[in-house]
Amino acid sequence: MNGELGEESLMKMEMEEGGGRERVVYMCGYLPGALPQRSPILSPVVVRLPQSIGAGSYWKDVSGGGCGFAMAISDSGKLITWGSADDLGQSYVTSGKHGEMPEPFPLPTEASIIRAAAGWAHCVAVTESGEVYTWGWKECVPSGKIFGDQSLVLGIEKNVAERQSSFSLEQVSPRSQGSRSSGGAIAIVDNKGGGEETAKRRRISSAKQTAESSSSGDETLSALPCLVTLNPGVRIAAVAAGGRHTLALSDIGQVWGWGYGGEGQLGLGSRIRMVSSPHPVPCIESTDLGKDRTMAISQGSMASEGHGFAFRVPGNYVKGIACGGRHSAVITDAGAVLTFGWGLYGQCGQGSTDDELSPTCASSLLGIRMEGVAAGLWHTICISADGDVYAFGGNQFGQLGTGSEQAETLPRLLEAPSLETVHAKIVSCGARHSAVVTEEGKVFCWGWNKYGQLGLGDVIDRNIPSQVAIEGCIPKNVACGWWHTLLLTESPT
Repeated sequence: MNGELGEESLMKMEMEEGGGRERVVYMCGYLPGALPQRSPILSPVVVRLPQSIGAGSYWKDVSGGGCGFAMAISDSGKLITWGSADDLGQSYVTSGKHGEMPEPFPLPTEASIIRAAAGWAHCVAVTESGEVYTWGWKECVPSGKIFGDQSLVLGIEKNVAERQSSFSLEQVSPRSQGSRSSGGAIAIVDNKGGGEETAKRRRISSAKQTAESSSSGDETLSALPCLVTLNPGVRIAAVAAGGRHTLALSDIGQVWGWGYGGEGQLGLGSRIRMVSSPHPVPCIESTDLGKDRTMAISQGSMASEGHGFAFRVPGNYVKGIACGGRHSAVITDAGAVLTFGWGLYGQCGQGSTDDELSPTCASSLLGIRMEGVAAGLWHTICISADGDVYAFGGNQFGQLGTGSEQAETLPRLLEAPSLETVHAKIVSCGARHSAVVTEEGKVFCWGWNKYGQLGLGDVIDRNIPSQVAIEGCIPKNVACGWWHTLLLTESPT
């Protein structure tokens, strides 16, 4: 769920240099609608391109996916989706109703898709011309030009409402896990305690969020693909989707955000619950210094403003974006990390559990040039230019990779033996698991593994990075969905 400025041209160059080497997508984890028996895939399996897009086509990139569906992109710029199932609450408006067979998603444009991302139940895609389309949960779709027959979404309100309720439970309790009921639907069960008080918190939050996010009785809760209205001349290069919010990164490094912002995840300085049109997120301007001023004073410039301080963030533009469940993170061209949004588990990396309403520099990382960032439901992972991995936030299932289940409110360097001799290059986060690809062509996963999303052949959680066995191919990218993982590989020379 991260976007990097310039990755598209890099990938194109790599394909040209690679002489058209075969690209293969592998998947592991749980997609309810993609599996006839609704069983998890414990080890990576090959995902075949649909024949409908023509012979000789190949996979271009992987985009992760949302709750129960996966997304990837073909060389012809088609957005390919699979895993949707209406009977499990996965609306075809969001994920394509394609079941186990990957098929092109019916976007209302012939333009090639170069980037895509998915939140819990909304999607966003970028065309080669920098236009943005989004669809799914209506509250995540800003005002814009709607395509298609809106009557198609009538009758799915019940499924969407159920999905919203499920998402509310997932967001509130870090101890909740998905388990299959007799009907095959996902049930949220608190397996590690919490008692009556936890259950009460869930009921209150569920009712509150459903009320906040529901539309009036004469409106549907899902929206067809919408062309997002941006300011004239704005061209988007990358997108990221969180639980109920979206960030977009322009080709000049400006961040735009829309959707739900009740915990500050849109970085607009307030707890604005709903932003119905894209707003610029002030990242590079003077910002809060974070909780630790000492290191920052020696690394950057500070200026007195009244009784407080303002800090000039290192860098001139944003080059990477990521959305978690209710928080966000960005990286500047100088390698500084800024976070904003929900901080209950330390996922903003500021040394506290406070929410951050505006982009705030992770001061403990100043002086370390960061190259990549990804965010999960309650955690954040960064990788440095030196190939080191830093993690912070919730750690209930080992998703930080620190060797324990203790939350970290400040970024912590992973010192796992498995990472000592490798250089992390690409990072992605699922709801409660994490993955990296290294320069040496290795893949490591850790965290929640109830549905085999780590690709390690079992359903045992891991609290340290564990290598995934991929033979005869070179990993090029990894993208985690909520309960699954996609890996893009290339044949060797």
